[in-house]
Amino acid sequence: MHTPALYAHRLGRSYGPDSSAGALRATLSLPIAGVETDVCLTLDSKLVCLHDPYLPLATTATGWSYESSAKRILDARIVDAHGQPTDERPLLVEDVLERVPPETVVQLEVKAHADPALARQTTEALCRCLKSIGRRQRERVEILSFFSGACAAAAAHGLRARLVTWADYLPEALAGWAREHGIHGVSVEHFLISEQFVSTFRLAGLSVNTGTINHVELLGRVMELGVDAVCTDRPHELARELAQCQVVLPAQMRAGMHADQLAA
Repeated sequence: MHTPALYAHRLGRSYGPDSSAGALRATLSLPIAGVETDVCLTLDSKLVCLHDPYLPLATTATGWSYESSAKRILDARIVDAHGQPTDERPLLVEDVLERVPPETVVQLEVKAHADPALARQTTEALCRCLKSIGRRQRERVEILSFFSGACAAAAAHGLRARLVTWADYLPEALAGWAREHGIHGVSVEHFLISEQFVSTFRLAGLSVNTGTINHVELLGRVMELGVDAVCTDRPHELARELAQCQVVLPAQMRAGMHADQLAA
């Protein structure tokens, strides 16, 4: 089976608070194919790495990211999974790009709450930010979003765009739309993925990712379908578990074949 690339979801949320410097530091302590984080727009057109523009969901700050200055957000603390303040503070997109090695894929997911216009504004700001870095650095970045308009805007700027979807209806229509707008690929929730779904996008020349997968048993199922990359909260542990399975399973198969030969 094809072994997909493993990307650290929210910079590796099993290793620290979501999208924090601590999580990223632990993720980068071992080789990693890629990292993923969410991006929200600030009042002064900066881009902070937070899962939601409503600040209390991820930080000690109040209000919305697009109504707050970057300084105000960066002065806040990131909260943990229980809503308790940590010592970590939010990162800017530039912080992540500076810390991640140039050969590592960086997925930046555009976030906006029930606001397609904000999603497009965030994407435009992100495109301006990425145009300030070198071409090689820019080519390793993928812009993701649930908002189709955001993906189309990124693709129009010549950047790699990936539409995130969690519905399995009309994949042919979705693939046609993606080709028409120059979309690089899709990211499909792992519980929806199927052979037909993957083959439809493959025939359209699109890349297929999935996530968030933290158990090797679930990873095995999507590996059978040949996805390109998988997002996970625990990339290093999942990689070790997968390597162990890939050693054990062939050995079991050889043992089974040997027993069949003896029986014959």
